[in-house]
Amino acid sequence: MIDLALKEWAIVCDLLVQGRCCLLLRKGGIAEEGGPGRFKLEHDRFAFFPAWEHENLEWIKPGFLIRDTPIVGAPPEIALQGYGEVAGIWRVPSRGAFDQLDDLHPWTAPQIDMRFDYKPERPLYLLALRVFKLSSPKVIPNRAAFAGCRSWVPLPAEDRVDEAGAAAVMGDEAFAGVLRRVTQALEKP
Repeated sequence: MIDLALKEWAIVCDLLVQGRCCLLLRKGGIAEEGGPGRFKLEHDRFAFFPAWEHENLEWIKPGFLIRDTPIVGAPPEIALQGYGEVAGIWRVPSRGAFDQLDDLHPWTAPQIDMRFDYKPERPLYLLALRVFKLSSPKVIPNRAAFAGCRSWVPLPAEDRVDEAGAAAVMGDEAFAGVLRRVTQALEKP
C-alpha cells in the first residue's frame, strides 16, 4: 500500500499515467518542511496527487494538451490514477542542458524560465519516474489536510493506494532510452 502522494499539476498527472512523459521538475513548494522552495526527495515511491491550485494550461505545450479547460475550484473528490518509482534524480546544471530534453516533457519555455528564475540560488531537480497506472482509480475525499502549496501529501489509512494490478505505462526499452538521454544531457563534463 502506498501511503504518500506527490502533488503535481492535474494535467501532468494525466500525462504521466498515459505514458506521455516520465519526467518531473521540482524546486519545492511554499509549505515545505525545510522552508519555502526547498524540495527534498524524501520518498522514492509515491502516488500522483493531481493539483489544480497553480495549474496553468498555457504553460503546457500544445502537443501535450489533453484538455483545454482548467480545473476551477477545489473538487470534492480526488482520483489517484497511478504512482511512480524514482529511477533517477539529477540536478539540472543549465537551461542549455535541459533544452536537449525538450521533446520529453510537456512544459513551455516560459514555464521552464519561471522554474529556473524562481529562487535561482536553489537548484532545480529533474526526476525520472517509472510510472504505473492503477487498474482502477482510487477516489478519495478532498480533505482539508491536503490543502496548501507543498510537495508531499500523507494519505490516511483509508485513502492509501493498493498497487495490486497496476501496469507500467512505458516499455522497458523506451524507458531505458529516456534515462540514457537524460544522463547524457545532464551529466556532461
